[in-house]
Amino acid sequence: MLLTNGHVITYDENNHILHDHAVRIVGDMISEIAPQRELIDRYPQDEQIDVRGQWIMPGNICAHTHFYGAYARGMGIPGPAPKDFPEILTRLWWNLDKALDRDSVRASALVCLVDAVKHGTTTLFDHHASPNFIDSSLDVIAEAVNQAGLRAVLCYEVTDRDGLEKAEAGIQENVRFMRSVRDNARLRGTFGLHASLSLSERTLSACADANPLDEGFHVHVAEHEADEIDSLEKSGMRVVHRLDKFGLLRRKTIAAHCVHIDDDERDILAGKDIRVTHQPRSNMNNAVGAMAFDDFMARNMNVCLGNDGFSNAMWEEWKAAYFLHKVVNRDPRRANGGDIFNAAVKNNARLVEQFFAGAGIGTLAVGNRADLILVDYHPFTPLESGNLPWHIIFGFEPSMVTATMVDGRWLMRDRELLTLDERAIAEEALALAPEVWARYQVYAQGSGE
Repeated sequence: MLLTNGHVITYDENNHILHDHAVRIVGDMISEIAPQRELIDRYPQDEQIDVRGQWIMPGNICAHTHFYGAYARGMGIPGPAPKDFPEILTRLWWNLDKALDRDSVRASALVCLVDAVKHGTTTLFDHHASPNFIDSSLDVIAEAVNQAGLRAVLCYEVTDRDGLEKAEAGIQENVRFMRSVRDNARLRGTFGLHASLSLSERTLSACADANPLDEGFHVHVAEHEADEIDSLEKSGMRVVHRLDKFGLLRRKTIAAHCVHIDDDERDILAGKDIRVTHQPRSNMNNAVGAMAFDDFMARNMNVCLGNDGFSNAMWEEWKAAYFLHKVVNRDPRRANGGDIFNAAVKNNARLVEQFFAGAGIGTLAVGNRADLILVDYHPFTPLESGNLPWHIIFGFEPSMVTATMVDGRWLMRDRELLTLDERAIAEEALALAPEVWARYQVYAQGSGE
């Protein structure tokens, strides 16, 4: 097919913006990007899709999310509001994840995937937990991803908080799934860990031994001070040092949050080229503070952008990151738009490349997979490669995404979902919610196991 009458944003090294160009797609690949008239004359037999002046650009990438958190929306937590992040963990998340079964895990994934397709997020890194449904839980999520037609890297959250038997089951689920999707076109696995504060020396060692050396881990790091305090009490080391001691900081490791690490820990992460994911909306919601974003970027660290289970409208995360660091530091120079762009676009794409080598996800170029979106944005000031980050932060809205494509397949066109039935999925999730919430209440009030 030929996508014509659009403006092409490549996100390539020079961030080219091409007018009067068309994009030719053959199968799952971009075969040519060239002047429109040239391609129309060369391939008169191709299906021509007039995008009516929209922007043709790479799909968004989410470097860290939690599909399983979907049922937290609107749910009441018994008793007074949690006063800090440790209470949010123990009173909300560690009871909600116990309440999930096969059906609710599937429904949680599907509602989040609907959100991703609608808002142009084509690749997601999910971090899953359901301690009463561990075995095959990643297969259930993978089936939902396949149904949606999106691209994802999945893992199961190993933790000791539910006992050694379930920790071992989590280890086995990661290993099994990683092997099963090693050659899958749109799915990969990595090895999930909760955080240092819920992992014993024994379990950290077992995870290191179970995971092949060419694979990494996806772990929460110092999201709150409690993680550092716990690590010092357990081992006499701060979190990053403790994870490093067990050989967990590998080439493909993802360290989520890193809000409360110190300079020495940053040096270790930088030296090992670890991907650090930033989730500003979640950090604000949990009142955990703000990572040292500008310091990370000044060190040329691989800061990526995720959402931690918030909506998959990733431009909202761009905006939150842009504003958060300015107000926290009371300095409007913080979190420069160019740095936000580099985190959300360049670094996220490099992260995906580690799992889908050679696919070229995150860039429109000949030979890359055709993962792209159409955006109905009408700028009233010049939009150029040099000011694109600020147009996205101050002008682009998630509702402007009209079409989403992965591997050359339309998942949404003219805002109509083609692979997922949003109403049916919402109705199914809603029908399951009372039972999920009832089970949550049992655990939250201390009468569950």
